[in-house]
Amino acid sequence: MASTSDIKNGVVLNMDGQLWTVIDFQHVKPGKGGAFVRTKVKNVMSGKVVDRTFNAGAKIETEVVDRSEFQYLYKDLDSYVFMNVADYDQITLTEAQVGDAANFMLENQNVTLALHNGDPLYVELPASVVLEITYTEPGLQGDRSTGGTKPATVETGYQIQVPLFLEQGTRVKVDTRDGSYLGRVN
Repeated sequence: MASTSDIKNGVVLNMDGQLWTVIDFQHVKPGKGGAFVRTKVKNVMSGKVVDRTFNAGAKIETEVVDRSEFQYLYKDLDSYVFMNVADYDQITLTEAQVGDAANFMLENQNVTLALHNGDPLYVELPASVVLEITYTEPGLQGDRSTGGTKPATVETGYQIQVPLFLEQGTRVKVDTRDGSYLGRVN
């Protein structure tokens, strides 16, 4: 058992028999009354995000989650195959376990897998990845570097919004949390 002072981003809690990971937390000490911890937690299996509040000093149940480096090998129908870079063991994850990370993963890319008692929970990606634009409409005469955006498909098949001046074949940095365009990469 742990207390609310152990709550940090990335900690996995066991609440009502389900695993929840802390996305955001804030310790609050109001002028009147006792302190409390306001958290935003995400269900590891379903991806549902909820807000939970804990009284300061309350006992919470945390779970040990191992994070290991794996290499994404390939997609096989509706599953994804990863290889542990330490011992070369392969592991298969479903589309639900991979979630939105599939939009930003390239074959042979290293990712971090969160494991609980040897069972894979979810895929952690870096904050941003570099992807190449495979298709976008050509810009029109008079397009400026500031202003509007247009849809572009990146090499994973995911569609993002990019500035009008970008062309097919350009490498761009993409935020893995929300899929937003962060800039051009040479």
